[in-house]
Amino acid sequence: MAAAAVLAGWLLSGCQTKGPRFDPRACHARPLTNLVTTVETNAICPEWLQPPVEPFRLGPGDKIEIEILGVTGSRALTFVCPDGKIYYDLLPGMDVWGLTLGQTKQMMEKALAGYYRRPQVAVTLREVESKRVWVLGRLNRSGVYPLEGPMTVIEAISRAGGLFVSRFTGTTEELADLNHSFLIRRGEFLPINFQRLLREGDTSQNIYLQPDDFLYLPSALSKEVYVLGAVREPRPLGYTDDMSLASVIAKTLGPLPDAYLSHVAIVRGALAEPKIAVVDFQAIMLGKQPDVRLEPHDIVYVPFSPYRTLERYSRLIVDTFVRTVAANEGGHAGSDQFQGIGVSNPIQ
Repeated sequence: MAAAAVLAGWLLSGCQTKGPRFDPRACHARPLTNLVTTVETNAICPEWLQPPVEPFRLGPGDKIEIEILGVTGSRALTFVCPDGKIYYDLLPGMDVWGLTLGQTKQMMEKALAGYYRRPQVAVTLREVESKRVWVLGRLNRSGVYPLEGPMTVIEAISRAGGLFVSRFTGTTEELADLNHSFLIRRGEFLPINFQRLLREGDTSQNIYLQPDDFLYLPSALSKEVYVLGAVREPRPLGYTDDMSLASVIAKTLGPLPDAYLSHVAIVRGALAEPKIAVVDFQAIMLGKQPDVRLEPHDIVYVPFSPYRTLERYSRLIVDTFVRTVAANEGGHAGSDQFQGIGVSNPIQ
């Protein structure tokens, strides 16, 4: 009620019209009919489906076992310090950050030659902390996992215990929202179709992960509508049957002064194959067009400026959505004190 009053007050103070009075609580919203499927420009690259050939390189936090072969009592566990160095035996700190295990072995043998005759060193990786992947969401053991070697999306999900199974039905069908599952790499959304991968066994979607990849499979039981962009409080809203475009913008305390209201977008469907509709919210507010009915999982985006192409606009909205969800879910996984964020991104 308070949010609706804010939006209504903003309208009355900034607009003069002889049309019908705008009421964000009205239930006469129409279904969305002008959805257009857009084509993702960053399709799955063939290289992503090949296991990485680069050998493992050490980094801070990695634990290794070192032994001088034939020397009793020389076996020791050590780890790469935050400065990238290891400390062993009589040697000063040795910088191994970015080195392979073979390079580390050679360097240590050369350094130990001043203390031992022709030392033969064994270096074994025992624990990885420097390279990790985030595997979160509706999984049995979601968390952050070390990336010791090649790992595919399927292997990561399996390592996290697989999709969460309902205690009541014994199935995963209704528990993971595969249409809105996603993988982010270095801030970029990768268009993996999780429905095809996990339900149809399409291995063309089963790419290899890289360090710091963020994999998220949300719950299908959480039916929310995301409102992002140029609104006062961008955030997810719990879905209700009477939810419309006007009501959700009212619940986020209305648009910002610089919002470009004639190009408000609604994105619906799978993130890998999104459908987008552009709505003139200015006309809705003036009573010149009927309100638009929303569905669970819709993404509403209020822009700061007009879009150039539907493909680029859709990509911007999906990127904003996945970054918002990743930031919130990652923050909650890292700290119980995390309060969550809202995201407003202008079109570039």
